[in-house]
Parts: sequence; C-alpha cells; structure tokens
Amino acid sequence: MFTGIIQCIGVLTDVARHGEERRFTVRPAQPFDAMRDGESIAHNGVCLSVESHSPRDYTVYASAETVARSTLGSLSIGDEVNLERALALGDRLGGHLVSGHVDCVAHVRRLIPAGSSLKVELTYPAAYAPEVIRKGSVCLDGISLTINDCGRDTLQVNVIPDTQRRTTMVRWRPGTAVNMETDIIGKYVRRLSQCGMVRNGDMTASGGSGSPAISHEFLRQNGFL
Repeated sequence: MFTGIIQCIGVLTDVARHGEERRFTVRPAQPFDAMRDGESIAHNGVCLSVESHSPRDYTVYASAETVARSTLGSLSIGDEVNLERALALGDRLGGHLVSGHVDCVAHVRRLIPAGSSLKVELTYPAAYAPEVIRKGSVCLDGISLTINDCGRDTLQVNVIPDTQRRTTMVRWRPGTAVNMETDIIGKYVRRLSQCGMVRNGDMTASGGSGSPAISHEFLRQNGFL
C-alpha cells in the first residue's frame, strides 16, 4: 500500500525485454535505506517487487499484464520514474490510500498556469467515470492528486509548485500518457452497488429479482437513517 507522495525520482539504467515482459534496473536519486529483496516500490504508480539490489540500484520485473495496463512498456534506458516505497504502519498518510495497481492510462489534454500552481486536464476511458468524483482523489503516475472537476471521460487536477519540482510531471505535455489509479474506496462502493449485498449467505444482484444493494430499507437497518 502507498500514499501517492513521491519520495524521489529514479533513472532506468537498464531495460531488458523478454517478449511482452520487462525487467528494469533502477537507480534512485537518493539511496533507499534498509532495502530488502522482495519489498514493493511504486514506479510511476505501478507496484513492482525488488528482485535484487545493490547500494546504488535495484532490479524489478514487470509481467505482460502489468505492461499491458500501464505505460511501462514505453520506457527506455535513461528515462525517469517517480518512486515511492511501500507505506509502513505508523507513517503519516499524506496523500490517500494507493494500491499500486494501475486501472488505465490517461492522457494529458491541457496544461493551464494558475498562479504558481498548474491545472492539468486529462482524458481517460469513460468506463472508469463512476470511480472519478469531484474533490475525490486520483493517482497519476504515482502522484496523489485531488480532482478539481470531472466529466464522463475528463478530469482536472491542480498541481502545487513543490509537486511539479519533485516529480516527473515537469515533463508532461499535451498528449503525454500517464498511469491512472482511481480511488480504492470508490472501487468498493461501485462493486457493492453493481453486485448487491450479501444477506444470509446469498448475493442479491442489482437489477435481479431480489432487493437492490443500497436502498432506504438497507440504510435504515444498518443505522444510516
């Protein structure tokens, strides 16, 4: 689990291609203390496990599924990625809960200066619209951001100066592809509303012959009304 607060930028010193799979060697801009083989690190928002490491760099593997659902397949030697190590219990949760499992790829449409901040408009697959809400959270290339506004297949975020300086978004341009992870809470709410609720061990499907997942009666019985 991650928070979307980028710790540093890493440079790819090697990219090994095995069909649709990738193996990356990454050199962080600052050393990661007490790194262990097997630990999880988010790379542009994609959770990958450390296979091996040295004092200066480490190696991670990306499966064909991970490559297909993210922008990792387009990375080359010398490219930079946003890095975040996994959240430790007791750490401050500065962003929002991020799983590191990318949902889709979004594309930058416009960058609009707003004082010292920068408003970024992006397009994304409309299938994920129910998980994107105004003033909710979204993770873009591993960066936790608040959604200013959104439409059926568009969203806008405001990026403060410090985030611009500390991440790879300083290189975003119209057309740039970025990894997008929607809010994990929104995913569960959407799933519950689609599949119904469990009652006496049975799943009642929305639109079926049983009661819908969320109703006034359900809310009343569970103390919400």
